[in-house]
Amino acid sequence: MSVSVEPTTVEAAEAVVEEPAEALRPHAEDAFAGELAALAAQDDRPRPARWKLSPWAVATYLLGGTLPDGTVITPKYVGPRRIVEVAVTTLATDRALLLLGVPGTAKTWVSEHLAAAVSGDSTLLVQGTAGTPEEAIRYGWNYAQLLAHGPSRDALVPSPVMRAMAEGMTARVEELTRIPADVQDTLITILSEKTLPIPELGQEVQAVRGFNLIATANDRDRGVNDLSSALRRRFNTVVLPLPESADAEVDIVSRRVDQIGRSLDLPSVPDGVDEIRRVVTVFRELRDGVTADGRTKLKSPSGTLSTAEAISVVTNGLALAAHFGDGVLRAGDVAAGILGAVVRDPAADRVIWQEYLETVVRERDGWTDFYRACREVSA
Repeated sequence: MSVSVEPTTVEAAEAVVEEPAEALRPHAEDAFAGELAALAAQDDRPRPARWKLSPWAVATYLLGGTLPDGTVITPKYVGPRRIVEVAVTTLATDRALLLLGVPGTAKTWVSEHLAAAVSGDSTLLVQGTAGTPEEAIRYGWNYAQLLAHGPSRDALVPSPVMRAMAEGMTARVEELTRIPADVQDTLITILSEKTLPIPELGQEVQAVRGFNLIATANDRDRGVNDLSSALRRRFNTVVLPLPESADAEVDIVSRRVDQIGRSLDLPSVPDGVDEIRRVVTVFRELRDGVTADGRTKLKSPSGTLSTAEAISVVTNGLALAAHFGDGVLRAGDVAAGILGAVVRDPAADRVIWQEYLETVVRERDGWTDFYRACREVSA
């Protein structure tokens, strides 16, 4: 007679193998691992020390192209090629790179993809805020170790910048002008001498070949924490412009919304390209202070109305269409998002928005549904 034995609770728990959860927003080196591997396999050009790809391949990764074996590299940045070439070339020298531009010009996006293509790791990141301490750039301490054994290398907690120096990789500092000025200046010795002193130990960390740093800054933040002239001299500044044409901006918004939508199981972008063009047109006209045909001058609201905000408006509209509509992006799905982006100052911006609706949108052929939807949410 056979006897069956039920597994204990512990045994049952051990038998369950959980698969790792899928990341909502994978790092660039993970999301585009196939493209990076294809480029590395066919890249026969000279590579700077510890670079995963040659400068030509890094630029191709960002701008897109087709490799000799037919592999398609999707564009990560849509803009002037020379800007990307200058940025990549800067990283191959001993000067750090500062990406400057108004909000929504893809500074963070470009810095992440540059780090992924150059070093294969975009995670050595310092996020700049008003409360960023000096330790975030230099190093900190494990206080349990410090109290037990005193200052030692084992008690030292390296910052992302310190790790990048030691390993010859690319570090990133986001929103540099948000960081207090005295903390910013911690970078001066690092960028000029390529050395990080550790006076508590009488030691230093010297950067090895391959180390460099990418910083981003919002040029609307002038006066928040301006960079000192000494620090600014350590950077080669590349200004990322807004898209030159409406078609280029529509292309950028469509690509990014499609990427985000796939991760969220949202409807495909082609079904809503007409609404994307409307959103982009509204943003560009209010941003530029003139209609697309140049005939009517407009007042600009206080918000930036950036490409990034257009992406957010369309993505939210797709979610509305998917969960509360028929899956097709329509005027009513984007109207509330546009209102929220335009009207930041409830008093002044609302007047500007109402005037734009009545003098421009209402009179535009084929925009009746858009006008009604915007009037409904603006009431």
